[in-house]
Amino acid sequence: MQPLSLFAGAVVLLAVIVDILWTTLWVDGGSGPLSGRLTTTVWQGLRLGSRDDSRALSLAGPLILALTLALWIALLWIGWTLLFAGGRVALVSAHTGEPADWSGYLYYVAYTMFTNGNGDYTPTSATWELASSFTTATGMAFVTLGVSYVLAVLGAVSEKRSFASDVTGLGKRSEAFVRTSWNENTRTNGDDPLDGLDLPLESMASQLSLLAEQHKSYPILHYYHSESGDEASAMAVPILDEALTLYRYGLPDDEGLDPALVENARSSTESYLETLDAAFIEPSEEPPPEPDLDRLRKEGVPTVSDEAFATSLEDLSDRRRKLLGIVRADAWEWPPGDDEDGVTR
Repeated sequence: MQPLSLFAGAVVLLAVIVDILWTTLWVDGGSGPLSGRLTTTVWQGLRLGSRDDSRALSLAGPLILALTLALWIALLWIGWTLLFAGGRVALVSAHTGEPADWSGYLYYVAYTMFTNGNGDYTPTSATWELASSFTTATGMAFVTLGVSYVLAVLGAVSEKRSFASDVTGLGKRSEAFVRTSWNENTRTNGDDPLDGLDLPLESMASQLSLLAEQHKSYPILHYYHSESGDEASAMAVPILDEALTLYRYGLPDDEGLDPALVENARSSTESYLETLDAAFIEPSEEPPPEPDLDRLRKEGVPTVSDEAFATSLEDLSDRRRKLLGIVRADAWEWPPGDDEDGVTR
């Protein structure tokens, strides 16, 4: 018997089982310790190696997901192999009766995890027969969990990009978002220039609330980078929140949206910002540039004074630093490009 091998196998198995259950079943737990480290290492390596090239970074999500599954399978394989190798004689060849060597242990664990054995090696006691059953059980159970996790993540990625497209479809800057929603012509009929925005805004807030819950469950979503800024939630969330800031503080009280509607939408952003810790995303050291009220004034949108708006933004400094942290963590820039409404790298 080799106690060191037994102990090492037990530690590896415990670590990988905890990581799998933590990542796939604990909704508020984020990524497990092992998969979380792998995720940040791969992302940082890709950013460094690609110099923030969007096409290269778009591979990050699928690569991290594939490597996470490979890590889990490899650690289960190694853990069970070490455990069997720690026995006095855990396995013997069914053909020669000779004790298994290291290659035999690796081979036996691999086919036991995925096919329930083929008879080439035989456990030598009831204890090792039971261990073989657990090997099969962990293989089947955790592979099933892994596949379910992959499908859930891919579904969430589609919803994430759909939300981003809905936001950037109205404007690729916060000022453009507000200008698009402002219809001065409705005043001639006695209607509110912002009529018609309530339903789209409620829909976006609902989408963002769902996205926040998905990011809590699957922090890997933060690393699914889009080649296009139009489909990047890391750009869409700040655009939407800065537009809400303009509605709430940039327009006169008698011209803005219903404050209750704005605050309800902003609460969705707050839920999203709470997911940043799970993805190791830090707020920026300084707040981003202020939205440009002149862009609104040129289109006939009434605004408060620059001084009053700047004073209101002082209370939002922490929130806006988190928004800038999201943008930079996803390898984008703020403000989103030099073009009037463009989102560029």
